[in-house]
Amino acid sequence: MTDVPEAAVPDDFHVFDTTLRDGAQREGINLTVADKLTIARHLDDYGVGFIEGGWPGANPRDTEFFQRARAEIDFRHAQLVAFGATRKAGVRVEDDPQVAALLDSQAPVITLVAKSHVRHVELALRTTPEENLAMVRDTVGYLRSHGRRVFLDCEHFFDGYALDPAYAKDVVRTAYEAGADVVVLCDTNGGMLPAQVTAVVRTVRTDTGARLGIHAQDDTGCAVANTLAAVDAGATHVQCTANGYGERVGNANLFPVAAALELKYGRPVLPPGKLTETTRISHAIAEVVNLTPSTHQPYVGVSAFAHKAGLHASAIKVDPDLYQHIDPALVGNTMRMLVSDMAGRASIELKGKELGIDLSDNRELVGRVVERVKERELAGYTYEAADASFELLLRDELRRADAGGKPLRYFTVESWRAIVEDRPDGTHANEATVKLWAKGERIVSTAEGNGPVNALDRALRVALERIYPQLATMELVDYKVRILEGALGTASITRVLVSTSDGRGEWSTVGVAENVIAASWQALDDAYAYGLLRAGVEPQG
Repeated sequence: MTDVPEAAVPDDFHVFDTTLRDGAQREGINLTVADKLTIARHLDDYGVGFIEGGWPGANPRDTEFFQRARAEIDFRHAQLVAFGATRKAGVRVEDDPQVAALLDSQAPVITLVAKSHVRHVELALRTTPEENLAMVRDTVGYLRSHGRRVFLDCEHFFDGYALDPAYAKDVVRTAYEAGADVVVLCDTNGGMLPAQVTAVVRTVRTDTGARLGIHAQDDTGCAVANTLAAVDAGATHVQCTANGYGERVGNANLFPVAAALELKYGRPVLPPGKLTETTRISHAIAEVVNLTPSTHQPYVGVSAFAHKAGLHASAIKVDPDLYQHIDPALVGNTMRMLVSDMAGRASIELKGKELGIDLSDNRELVGRVVERVKERELAGYTYEAADASFELLLRDELRRADAGGKPLRYFTVESWRAIVEDRPDGTHANEATVKLWAKGERIVSTAEGNGPVNALDRALRVALERIYPQLATMELVDYKVRILEGALGTASITRVLVSTSDGRGEWSTVGVAENVIAASWQALDDAYAYGLLRAGVEPQG
């Protein structure tokens, strides 16, 4: 059996994560054992107290996970939890194979799920309310006699309480008296609202004397609020999933819950210093499950502390706290200023400061940049999604002011063309030619690709990599096309956003034109110009 980690967080309040079990039920998530081990390491690093690994014996993958977790992970903060059910109706607990599988997992903590809704007992379990109570009592007592710590999840508790409060409380009382450390009230259907949760938890806690936990689904969009409402009513155990993953619309999101408890309630539920890892852990787990992190997720989204309106920027220039509920650094995030046609002088000055450029004494330049941004966004550009293109625009204006009107350039394009050849056998050939000047040298480059844009990208690389070897580390990682609103159909204005990486970070650039190839070329041009700027290469002229 796995020992309790030396650095385990205090036991008076539990942050319990069920990403590997309940979270894995989200549509589109299919975790391998290796994925589950990686996520378990991230969660342990974050400092949650308990990690529910799955249902050993229910499927080979979860059984293997517990075997490998014992051998491969040295848990520093969390205890591993096995999930299972109470014994079957009419079966002795000693003879139930799934109860035996829970013991075989060697997990130090076991969560049992039990029915607390009398209609579920009669229709789903097909047994009597009395037998259901005996199943709870026998299984909890049996596992406790084998040295396991036991939590009991009361499935459909709030709906069951609404139908028959006395029986729902009998289940809680039976589990607690049999030795369950915590009895968790589950809003399995996710239909509750915070005031209802507060009232029920408070009453059940008073009437049973049990230590209570909360497990909230998000079907009303209230899972985090319901979880905190339960804490207000005395619950000291919260069950959550990373990024709110879970069946249907998901579960209570671990990261807003942990941040709220630490920053709003003043309750230290994570080891010291771990809250600043919130954003990193959230994004790392999103990478493992292969889902794009939500840009607008509270606390950890890249837009969580992004400011666009000029009125907000003016206030933030005076004091960032005027439009931010916390310092984003507390959760490992950063404040961002978005530049758009809503931008005023304050937005541009703050964005310049973010980029390391002091514009406070250059009102004329700031005004010029504001006007350029508004003109170009009217034409279809978007700088809030293309910070790199904005920085190039800003630095162009700085150079115009400081270097005799010369814009920032690493190369000058003479011409480019892309050809798509449709062959008789149904295949296609894509070829691009680029003619440009760099460091006084005229270069003509031709390349093929798996599409016209890819061919242009390769031709540009072939032309420049000999002169600028820094480009070899850069690669396109995302490409988005949008046809802007208009009445011209296929002849409408096209916007292209390109994301590029050098292995250390990513940046986004934008291009706008009447065709997708020309718009793509603009975005590529900016992408490599910014990459060279980022690499510290001096521009021409």
